[in-house]
Amino acid sequence: MQPRILGCLCWLCMVPVWLPAHAAGQETPDEREQAAGDTLEVIRLAPIEVEGRLDDLAGVATTASQGFVGNRDIQSRPLSREGELLETVPGLIMTQHSGDGKSNQMFVRGFNLDHGTDFSTRLEGMPVNMPTHGHGQGYTDINFLVPELVDHVEYRLGTYYPEIGDFSAAGGAEFRLLNSVERPFVSAGAGDNGFLRLVAGGSTRLGDGELLAGGEARGYDGPWDVPQDLSKLSGMLRYTFGSGASTYSLLALGYRNAWDASDQIPLRAVESGVLDRFAQVDSTLGGKSGRYSLSGRWTRSGRTSSQRLDLYGIHYDLELYSNFTYFLDDPVNGDQIEQVDEREIFGFDFAHAMSTGWPGTRSELSVGLQSRLDLIDVGLHDTEGRERVSTVRSDDVTEWGTGAWVSAETQWNEWFRTLAGLRGDYYRFDVTSDDPHNSGNASDFIASPKLSLIFGPWKGTEAYASAGLGFHSNDARGTTQTIDPRSGDPVAPVDPLVRSRGAEIGLRSSPVQGWRSTVALWTVELDSELLFVGDAGTTEPSGASRRLGVTWTNFWRISERLTADLDISFTRARLVDVPDSENRVPGALENVVAAGITWDSPRGGPFATARLRHFGAYPLTEDNSERAAPTTLANLAAGWRFGDTGLSLSLSVLNLLDSDDRDIQYWYASRGPSEPSAGIEDLHFKPIEPRQVRLRLAWGL
Repeated sequence: MQPRILGCLCWLCMVPVWLPAHAAGQETPDEREQAAGDTLEVIRLAPIEVEGRLDDLAGVATTASQGFVGNRDIQSRPLSREGELLETVPGLIMTQHSGDGKSNQMFVRGFNLDHGTDFSTRLEGMPVNMPTHGHGQGYTDINFLVPELVDHVEYRLGTYYPEIGDFSAAGGAEFRLLNSVERPFVSAGAGDNGFLRLVAGGSTRLGDGELLAGGEARGYDGPWDVPQDLSKLSGMLRYTFGSGASTYSLLALGYRNAWDASDQIPLRAVESGVLDRFAQVDSTLGGKSGRYSLSGRWTRSGRTSSQRLDLYGIHYDLELYSNFTYFLDDPVNGDQIEQVDEREIFGFDFAHAMSTGWPGTRSELSVGLQSRLDLIDVGLHDTEGRERVSTVRSDDVTEWGTGAWVSAETQWNEWFRTLAGLRGDYYRFDVTSDDPHNSGNASDFIASPKLSLIFGPWKGTEAYASAGLGFHSNDARGTTQTIDPRSGDPVAPVDPLVRSRGAEIGLRSSPVQGWRSTVALWTVELDSELLFVGDAGTTEPSGASRRLGVTWTNFWRISERLTADLDISFTRARLVDVPDSENRVPGALENVVAAGITWDSPRGGPFATARLRHFGAYPLTEDNSERAAPTTLANLAAGWRFGDTGLSLSLSVLNLLDSDDRDIQYWYASRGPSEPSAGIEDLHFKPIEPRQVRLRLAWGL
């Protein structure tokens, strides 16, 4: 039997030792050496070169629902906002109902994730999800990323991976940033609606390592009646060096953004002519946010084992003004709220992997320990015109979560291997509230076993059967709350940790040269839970749910210059233990299609990409009486590379067909100044932006 590269496929590079130097499965002689007196072949860590979706992961992946998207794929996409980087994950949709400085609304596998509650997002070992956040649990803001500095995205969907802890019901993704660039680059762009963007970066040898610096400045008004006046600055500094069997990386990131926002508006106001599609009910909405981090990574690859340690410290702050119901709760001052969140985050992530086995088998054993401490100052205030009228609640929160995991991947024979894992997580919440009735502490422990059975590969085809338990944490304020801060009514605390269960069967295949295809039939269940709602400062009930779906993903490099991709997802999401007439899950997308075709000329000449994104109608209410209209969006980018000069000129046309579809849709009651005091149940929406053109001149990309 030929030795295989097994193991964890570097779950988001958390256990990098078993990932081949070329993710496509090619190995260089220097990557392997025989340990003296050892019958096991040892794999040494080498630089990772990720092609992206072209990589053949048969024989390496442990499920059908994991993969890579490389820099080449990312750079070819016409992006309107940073959040769309996560739309490279099959079936995942990112929308926006406020300004471009706010986290996007996320949807995947039948989940309305809000801003990330059940999808784990990481960057270079650092968690991006924010627990006990001022606006929403698991808040995931990736606006600080600079797309040109992203090396690749690694994704895993489902609950089957021991390395993922909190926010894992739908899966997770991690962004990996560049260590260096072949040559310095600069890109200047301008377009409709006040769009201006400047990006630059470069790397150089410094001492025994490589220093990379890059950053972005961006401004944008948008088509809104009240200009967005977005002002974004984002920067990165990274130093990477090696010493013996060890590699070190120091990474500093900084980000600051400010914007005026246009939240969703009521359909009745548009149909009656009171508002146009790009107007605001409240013209004083918006926010500002910042994120600053310093992190370090150490990896060591030895003869019989490898280790990785990530250490990080993060400062984050957000000041957000929103108004969803207008004058429903306060007919005099209006319903504008201010949500504030300021925190320091400290943590580490350690993993150890080693090769074991006995005659006729080969096994890789991996263990890990992750810990995170959040020191949070969070508040909710009633405001008018961004001036505080009253405080709903203000809290100081200390939240500490620690998880330990172990996994063993064993090759039993040439056509069968297994991955068995177990994870345990302990959380403690300490809340000091402005109302002593809502102060206190809570703690909880949860165990999550995982199992995957992998059959093959046979001629590039591999089959999988996977199952596992996951969880998400609830907002710490909800775990100690006993009094509703608005009404004064007694409320029951929420469960600190909420169980999820998932399973899938899948297939990965390469039917013809250059075509990678996977299909997965999956299910996810969530226990009954109570959710803390940051917009209200209190809890609301939510029943147990079950989701069934199928996801088919395809990437085909037709020729050296021509590639195509197609991802299709269908989902059936239902509440359980309720009548069939009331069992729909509001906001659960039922079908998603994403497709693209790219012509590339890396050595000069024309290049072009056309992309289509569609998500169909979906329920807005439990009884399915109100449904969101489908949304289809087409984008186009085309340009010319001027030989080997590094110079390129490109034109992007966003919303190519000038569709008037809606980016986000909700159904709830709101009230205008002259409407009935009980308000009016109505559809509230934010339109996709009209067709716009952006021109970019770049050198070095």
